Amino acid sequence: MRAVICERYGGPEVLKIVDVPKPEPKDNEVLIKIHATTVNSGDARVRALRVPLGLGIVVRLSMGFFRLKQPILGFDLAGEVEAVGGAATRFKPGDCVVGAGDFTLGCHAEYRCLPEDGALVHKPESLTYAEAVSLSFGGSTAADFFSRAGLKSGETVLINGASGAVGTAAVQIAKHHGAQVTGVCSAANLELVTSLGADHVIDYATEDFAKSGATYDVIMDTVGNAPFSRVKGSLKPEGRFLMINGNLPQMIEAALRSQVIGGVANASDPVFGERPFDYLMRLAEEGALKPVIDRTYPLEEIAAAHAYVDTGRKTGSVVIEVAPG
Repeated sequence: MRAVICERYGGPEVLKIVDVPKPEPKDNEVLIKIHATTVNSGDARVRALRVPLGLGIVVRLSMGFFRLKQPILGFDLAGEVEAVGGAATRFKPGDCVVGAGDFTLGCHAEYRCLPEDGALVHKPESLTYAEAVSLSFGGSTAADFFSRAGLKSGETVLINGASGAVGTAAVQIAKHHGAQVTGVCSAANLELVTSLGADHVIDYATEDFAKSGATYDVIMDTVGNAPFSRVKGSLKPEGRFLMINGNLPQMIEAALRSQVIGGVANASDPVFGERPFDYLMRLAEEGALKPVIDRTYPLEEIAAAHAYVDTGRKTGSVVIEVAPG
């Protein structure tokens, strides 16, 4: 099968399409023919070893010192079940599914095996493969942080970076739970963020929300340029700060403050009492969570997709079409 491998840390040019053995499902796994996957900011950061201050050695030790232990990137997938392991019962060949390999990656390929009891669910018929997979990374991240924050109806929420994959999902999820949402983004994306349900939008180039005097129950920073030290004055007394991106000093501070919620989202941990992908696909079927796709590339142009993600200007998700569907 074809797969995209990251030969070494570096720019998009380090990505190569090669032939590798097609995987075989273990007893509790399903083999999925991938139709669509995404290139997200996490893929780009891992490829380039572009990590926050203080985390370079940690990442090298866990993922590979000079090159990746798992050279095939890719957090999520949508596709068709081709075969199942001997003990697998939740899925059958021909099922359309959407899921994630989480930190094991490996989805930038034509086939991937995933545990049937992991982050894997049936794809709603109302969504294309591209639409379903576009909700995965950003949606599971936003839902995880809001769930851990105990988001309540009527609370005020500010989302810094409201036009990215996490941000566009966060705006919609917060509105679904009855929050009053303020989105911070560029002027070019104000209309998009408003269309997703934001009650207020702020152009970061003309207004610094941290100096406006407004306070919020929840502030989510998806970008990494609004640390707790900058926004603490914008939090209400019982407010919570959701640190999606943070460096080592900020993570240490988060561990010492109960109102700061950090860490990494896991697509297998329950959110709002549901499995994450069950939750996301249910919201999508109900019309409460709409896909936002910036661009779509064929697998052969995945380096160009990485280069675009590297610009930091994408809105929503960048989808890779692996097989037609």
